[in-house]
Amino acid sequence: MAINLQKGQRINLEKENGTKLQSICVGINWGAIEKKGWLGGVKKEAVDLDASCAIYDDNKRLLDIVYFGNLRSKDSAVMHSGDDLTGDMGGDDGLDNEVITLNFPMLNPSASHVAFVLNSFRGHDFGTIPFASIRIYEGTPTRVTSVFATFDIANGANFAGHVSMVMGVFYKRNNEWKFNAIGEPTKDKKLEETVNTVTNKYL
Repeated sequence: MAINLQKGQRINLEKENGTKLQSICVGINWGAIEKKGWLGGVKKEAVDLDASCAIYDDNKRLLDIVYFGNLRSKDSAVMHSGDDLTGDMGGDDGLDNEVITLNFPMLNPSASHVAFVLNSFRGHDFGTIPFASIRIYEGTPTRVTSVFATFDIANGANFAGHVSMVMGVFYKRNNEWKFNAIGEPTKDKKLEETVNTVTNKYL
């Protein structure tokens, strides 16, 4: 059964049968914004959210970053499914618009933190974007085997007025990976600024 993540919650990456998750997907799903047209009709406005992943060592040194402009980490442990520029234009299709896959055993041995952030590329306010949500699951970008945890950001009132957020950080303790569901909006506008915020505040 999936865990409904709450802000600040820390969880072990352990399945119901007691085994550890070796590879996970972090999927982001969101919709286009409905706007009233000239004659009272409704038109859809594309929304470009960008999921990104920053990898750090124990000294908070940035080892690598995976985003729409760099879809694979140097060690191939982190893979991005590609940039979605619109969101779901026809309503929620139940599929993730962007997926980042993380394979823990393949990570650079120096890696101790893997942070996931979300930015609204065109500056759409998170509070106006329909059904924005995050889920952590076993599977592939096109197949969900088992949902491990979900994190609802569309219904979080604290996201209104923001275009950047820190989703959460996977961190290594005693050679075991755990997850800190941060779920905090930031005042940043660009990915580089959000990564700096992670470095200074969330590691």
